[in-house]
Amino acid sequence: MVQKEISSYFTEQYHSQPLLIKAPGRINLIGEHTDYNEGLVLPASIEKAIYFAVSPNESGTIQIETFLTQPEKITFQLNGNHDKYARFWGNYFKAIIDILVAENYPLKGMNCVFGGDIPIGSGLSSSAALCCGFIYAITKVSGKELPREDIALIAQKAEHKIGLNCGLMDQYAVLFGKKGNAFFLDCKDLSHSYIPINLQGYSWVLVNSNIKHNLAVDSEYNKRRVSCENIVELVQQIKNGVTSLRDVTVEDLHHISEKANETDLKRAKYIIDENSRVLNMMQALTDGNAQQVGEILRQGHWAMSLQYEITTPELDILVKIGEELDGVMGSRMMGGGFGGCTINLVETNKLDTCITALLQNYRERTGIGAEYYHLAIDDGVKVIA
Repeated sequence: MVQKEISSYFTEQYHSQPLLIKAPGRINLIGEHTDYNEGLVLPASIEKAIYFAVSPNESGTIQIETFLTQPEKITFQLNGNHDKYARFWGNYFKAIIDILVAENYPLKGMNCVFGGDIPIGSGLSSSAALCCGFIYAITKVSGKELPREDIALIAQKAEHKIGLNCGLMDQYAVLFGKKGNAFFLDCKDLSHSYIPINLQGYSWVLVNSNIKHNLAVDSEYNKRRVSCENIVELVQQIKNGVTSLRDVTVEDLHHISEKANETDLKRAKYIIDENSRVLNMMQALTDGNAQQVGEILRQGHWAMSLQYEITTPELDILVKIGEELDGVMGSRMMGGGFGGCTINLVETNKLDTCITALLQNYRERTGIGAEYYHLAIDDGVKVIA
């Protein structure tokens, strides 16, 4: 197991037993592109994680070694005087330390070894796990613990500093996740609650289409954000108290239909419907209605494909194959779009047969080999040893 290897290596290098911290990845069951519209999301933290073995030191530095990509060691000064680092994770940690120094957080010397089993670039939010786990480790060593809400904000600031303009869904899911539960988050006021996943006899599986996000993705994201903002501006002219699409109804769209761009209307309708799908999914999970859960997944996918237009032909093929297989209850693209993975709900006793057929049919139809990962819903960031 990864955590045992990390803990053993730490003991060999630093001759002490470390504190071991687990920072999980996350999936998003439903609620794509709703976060920047102050909407609703339904993520969950998973068993795959990044592990941090840590202990205090008297060196006045934070020494970090990783097995995340290849063995590498970086030393950070507690006063924040350090250069940019070539490795991506070094710049995440630099950003975090810079923020903590600026906020006069009492940093202390720390030894740290980390690594994990979250597949990088799979849409499981390895960056949020990296940032939240590291900040949590610092608070444990320094002796001044921060509320998890504050850790989420610092992690978000760090991502913004290195150029990733993310919301707070990933950080909240990583920090507040609970085993056996989905995590409902209202992105307007950050209120949240736990939704039990009562699906005995079913398994969650992620299938990677191996279609990588292309260079045009950022501009496509921006176009969709602009579409949403255009609709909000038009509705504001006829309705008070509107600050985002969260405050807009389908009826409002009808009232502005003659003034609005047709594409903008279609995209706004997707966001409004997606918020409803989050609410419907919460009820279906609580009721243990696997058929309804699968139907909501399918609805969400084809809405992303036809209304928001953020899927790819390959992702659509993966979902179509699943619709043809007995045992796949439903699937949809997960994440920002234009590549990546599908999340699938599959009958556990038909899991092996379904996965084999899915991968084989996908290769036959596209010529591309896909990968899959079993997903288990687990707790958020925590000390495990």
